[in-house]
Amino acid sequence: MSQAIAKKIESGLRLSKMDDLYLLVKFRLSLMVVISSVLAYLVAAGSSLSWASFGLLFLGGFGITAAANGINQVLEREFDSMMERTKIRPVASNRMKSSEAVLFSGLMLVIGVMCLALINPMVAFLGMLSFVLYAFVYTPLKRYSTISVAVGAIPGAFPVLIGVVAHDGTLTLLGLTLFMIQFLWQFPHFWAISFLSFDDYNNAGFKLLPKGKDGAIDKNLGAYSALYSLLIIPSVVLAYFAGLDTAWWALGGVILMTLIYTWMGVKLQIEKNRASARKLMFSSFFYLPIVLILYLIG
Repeated sequence: MSQAIAKKIESGLRLSKMDDLYLLVKFRLSLMVVISSVLAYLVAAGSSLSWASFGLLFLGGFGITAAANGINQVLEREFDSMMERTKIRPVASNRMKSSEAVLFSGLMLVIGVMCLALINPMVAFLGMLSFVLYAFVYTPLKRYSTISVAVGAIPGAFPVLIGVVAHDGTLTLLGLTLFMIQFLWQFPHFWAISFLSFDDYNNAGFKLLPKGKDGAIDKNLGAYSALYSLLIIPSVVLAYFAGLDTAWWALGGVILMTLIYTWMGVKLQIEKNRASARKLMFSSFFYLPIVLILYLIG
């Protein structure tokens, strides 16, 4: 949420239609997703960058991500209204009709898929698949099983894969490596956020965190986070020895960043408090762009 919108809400001022659309598409989140995709494209393209493909990837990726976020809010409007963090969303607060949100999201989806299709058919297919998995598999599954986190991590890791395929036109070792990094990165990232919003998610009936027999957060959540982070290291090392064209120092930098990320999970396991969860969350924000930049310059 932008500071301007936050100030309007605090002051009791009426939000404009543009404010509501900003919240509907989760603008900042969508932008972060697109940035990871275009960074992956730059890694794959190197000196053979096509500005046309770059622009289409940016617009198409944003359109599909915005559409998925919009449909997510329509499907979860009842549950969003139960949570402090989400009750001000336009559909949950009844400032925007569901039909209006669906229409806008559908338009964004069409624009997104068309842009990606102009790059190559496989990019458009992966973009559409990520939308379907996120909106119609992950979203409803959140209320039934914690496996939803793993399911959601699949479309969540598609942006970097789409970025590489936008240049290479097919699945490559680079694309699969970046996909695996983003896939594994999401577990500590999402668990840290869920830890901080546990009461909200619990009240709304979302099953996003492993729990103990007492119904509280599993005491080993930090250990799980550290394990998933650590699994990134064999993934990147195996890719390096399998022939991925990466400088040794870039690989070393990725391993170092991963060890720091892992340590944040260990800290959560030791301290088991909101402060350590917040540190893990913030470290996750920095981890992925730094890793992609290391691959880009290496």
